[in-house]
Amino acid sequence: PEYWVTNHTHKMCCFDPVLMLFIQDDVLQCLVLSTNSNIFSLLSQRIEETRKYSHLTLFGFHGDDCAVCNGCIHFSWQGTAVPCSSGVTSERAVPSSGMYKLEIELKRGHNLAVRDRGGSSDPYVKFKLAGKEVFRSKTIHKNLNPVWDEKTTLIMDCLSDPLYVKVFDYDFGLQDDFMGSAYLYLESLEQQRTIPVTLVLTDSQHPDQDLGNLELAVTLTPKDSPIEERRDSTVRIYTSMRLSELHRKSQLWRGIVSIALIEGRNLIPMDPNGLSDPYVKFRLGPQKYRSKTLSPQWREHFDLHLYEETGGVLEITVWDKDTGRRDDFIGRCQLDLSTLSKEQTHHLELALEESRGYVVLLVTLTASAHVSIADLSVTPLDDPQERREILKRYVSSTLNSFSNWRDVGIVQVKVMRAEGLMAADVTGKSDPFCVLELINDRLQTHTVYKNLNPEWNKVFTFNVKDIHSVLEVTVFDEDRDRSADFLGKVAIPLLHIRNGEQKSYVLKNKELTGPTKGVIYLEIDVIYNTFKAALKTGVPAEQKYIEEEPKVSKQLLQQNFNRVKRCIMVLISYGTFINSCFEWESAQRSIVSFVLFVVVVWNFELYMLPLALLLLLVWNYFFSSSRETADESEPKGFMGKLYAIQDVFISVQSALDDVASYGERIKNTGNWTVPFLSWLAITALCSATVLLYLVPLRYLVLAWGVNKFTKKLRDPYMIDNNELLDFLSRVPSDVQVVGNS
Repeated sequence: PEYWVTNHTHKMCCFDPVLMLFIQDDVLQCLVLSTNSNIFSLLSQRIEETRKYSHLTLFGFHGDDCAVCNGCIHFSWQGTAVPCSSGVTSERAVPSSGMYKLEIELKRGHNLAVRDRGGSSDPYVKFKLAGKEVFRSKTIHKNLNPVWDEKTTLIMDCLSDPLYVKVFDYDFGLQDDFMGSAYLYLESLEQQRTIPVTLVLTDSQHPDQDLGNLELAVTLTPKDSPIEERRDSTVRIYTSMRLSELHRKSQLWRGIVSIALIEGRNLIPMDPNGLSDPYVKFRLGPQKYRSKTLSPQWREHFDLHLYEETGGVLEITVWDKDTGRRDDFIGRCQLDLSTLSKEQTHHLELALEESRGYVVLLVTLTASAHVSIADLSVTPLDDPQERREILKRYVSSTLNSFSNWRDVGIVQVKVMRAEGLMAADVTGKSDPFCVLELINDRLQTHTVYKNLNPEWNKVFTFNVKDIHSVLEVTVFDEDRDRSADFLGKVAIPLLHIRNGEQKSYVLKNKELTGPTKGVIYLEIDVIYNTFKAALKTGVPAEQKYIEEEPKVSKQLLQQNFNRVKRCIMVLISYGTFINSCFEWESAQRSIVSFVLFVVVVWNFELYMLPLALLLLLVWNYFFSSSRETADESEPKGFMGKLYAIQDVFISVQSALDDVASYGERIKNTGNWTVPFLSWLAITALCSATVLLYLVPLRYLVLAWGVNKFTKKLRDPYMIDNNELLDFLSRVPSDVQVVGNS
């Protein structure tokens, strides 16, 4: 039947709703779908005359029986249902590929602002997307009604960032004058159709000033996957399935897609130097992963969750990293996972569709076990038979220790309740829900509305791939018209968990540096194979797919500087202790150290190195009272913080100068910047070579130690020095060479 799909979605309730309307047998059917195409509800309404619904405006929707929202769905919606051309599937109406082509034609400007003395301007236009410049037009001289007639095409994988349009007046040799700006919101554009757009230019500093407007023609086209076009797009209607069951199942993955990104071959150069800085983006449903930016030898390994039993489509895009402007699109390819056999590694060379080059992958599809969401009444580990099977799988059976090394164990988390949460709504209440994350595995509870002491009583089970992982439990407040508000967070290393112990955890802030309001009650059990966990320790740790872009932070710089400073101070304290033995500050300690030094050097064997580290660990295990967590308090007041940041910058500046200077001095010694010092270095190296050839190293170390221990006894007033550093201090650095030339 003919149907309509709303052209505007808004994140409400617990999913991104899309309304689909169609008329069948004189009944108006309304389907509410989520972004992953799960159907959440079905409404039917008898109508007498279908023709009067050829144009339908939706103002709201009310559904019931939603366990996620604890009763019902409430959200406001204003959008127009647009008829789709017949034969277009629902997947075409709501593209799932995530790639879009935006074609922009910059036509002309009208009544632009005067910025030159002659009563005219030299306007040009810049387009920015996500803070990076993506297009700059030519300059039209001496014209307030310029005609550009320029076109540009942008490839993007997200419509959330608006296109920022800015107009400037070109001034030779001076800073260009600002003539106004406007935003074009891409999410509001109708797709697959050229739309004329008029942008009214404004200036936030002078909002009442008339700055004219720009005329554009915009075409937004989803880059649909040819694989997805061949897939069956039949919509299945589940009228009897409860929303709570659908929400629970939509979170659980049925398998793991293990991907090893090997390399790229014959990629097209995108930079003026004939090279590129390529990186790869992967997308499987809502999951995204971005590789590092390297020469195309990535050698990265990661896992994605497989939610569809039929497989799904893995979309791969290759981009060129550009600093200061938008990254260039190189090409893309797609992989239909349903064509791959499970439990087998596939070596694939995928050709890029829109350019030359290949991406080389290793892909393995495996089944996923022990991932579940349940009520407290059906706790998996509370069933004696199931617990025995899990213990046999991970603990009792020795043979299982040598199979499937990626399956280290399981963790079961009982989320009981929270108390005393922060009030995030104006009513003095909150709508809390809880999110559990174990690296890239993520599950969440339902929302308890209007409650500061919610009870969830849910049990979550995860696979453990690394026993050194940290379980993060975050409490959010649900907001219907915007993103969820943060209420608190706890981070629990798996190795710190005591099985079967119900414990209250104080919620902390986002950085986990201090407490916030409220506590959460959890009971956690971890069962794992010790042999697999030990082997897993020697491989690279799994990284989070979605990491926030690093930002410049003075506070974070000061914190990291203090951390490095504390580590250096520990090393200095050890060095001071050793030096006190040489200085004979305590005669008894120096005598014992001297005898121990002579005995160890005379009888030294290589096995003594790991033995020394072993003795140090044993000593700390028995005699270390508590781990030091020195946390310097932040300076109070604005001036105190200003002086602290200034001290950090000066210290970092001095440290970088010292490191660079000594590196340059070593280099200048080798390239004969000062011939006298280079000849002196040759003499010293020749003497060292002869000594090491003729005299055993054991004797040389003994002679050095005896000299160090007896130097203070022979001359109590001797000033200690380091001959190597004294030599390098005479060699000029590059800065000194330039200054002395």
